[in-house]
Amino acid sequence: MASFGTACRHHHSVRGQICGMFSGKTHCPSLRRGERALESCYGFVSPSGRVRRARAGERRRRALSEFLCTLRSVTTQRLKQDQSPMPDQRPGLFIAFEGGDGAGKSTQAARLAESLESLGFSVLRTREPGGTPIGEKLRSLVLDHGHGTIDPRTEALMFAASRAAHASQVIRPALAQGAVVITDRYIDSSVAYQGAGRDLGTVDVRRLNEWATEGLEPDLTVLLDVHPGDGRDRRTAGDAAEDRLESEPDDFHARIRAAFLELAQARPETYLVLPAKDAVEDLAAQILRRVQDLLGSRT
Repeated sequence: MASFGTACRHHHSVRGQICGMFSGKTHCPSLRRGERALESCYGFVSPSGRVRRARAGERRRRALSEFLCTLRSVTTQRLKQDQSPMPDQRPGLFIAFEGGDGAGKSTQAARLAESLESLGFSVLRTREPGGTPIGEKLRSLVLDHGHGTIDPRTEALMFAASRAAHASQVIRPALAQGAVVITDRYIDSSVAYQGAGRDLGTVDVRRLNEWATEGLEPDLTVLLDVHPGDGRDRRTAGDAAEDRLESEPDDFHARIRAAFLELAQARPETYLVLPAKDAVEDLAAQILRRVQDLLGSRT
């Protein structure tokens, strides 16, 4: 058996011969296979092998660089998504018309919609209770006579149910598409009519409706303030019939009026309060001007 020293000398002798054999570039496939075998057996790396290793290392560095670039790009996009507007920071504009019965809300809502459409805006005009198939059925049940006694809590829940469908199925999708949504009545009507008028408590009624709408609030509430007597005169002009709520006594409508004004005083920056007795054209011009200011601030 050869001694350890003899084996070492043999190893270095073979390594020297190999270095001489592969001192240049290797193009022959069989020689390349031989190189790899010698590298594995003796730890020898030929010049061409070193070149291949260097190239492989460069490829790994390029791949790592590309991966890091992709990772940065994905991370940046994710951060932008995380910082995207929340549901209440909508691209559209949400306007609610409020006020006592006979204030002229429907007239002004229609005029505003017509003016904005003529200016090129996408407009959705809707109403409460209603706006959806189930909402319209609830509207008939809660406003029309002949459905028996409706106690205050049942009334409040019916309005909230209609509003939940309205907000989810109609208002939110339209706002997401950038439309100007104009609704004839919204949460403030329940706060005023059921919270104050039916004495259920404005705080409790607001909480119920905020839950029903998932916190969807108007960008602007146009409150047309009408005296109860004036409202009744308008409603009954031409022998028009009053619905179940309209036919309530004037003290009921007085509580509603006071509640609306309190809501506006609490958040004046999001309300436009106008006297309903003013000329229709003057009211329309003031409302349009305020809405245009809001639209201009968003561009």
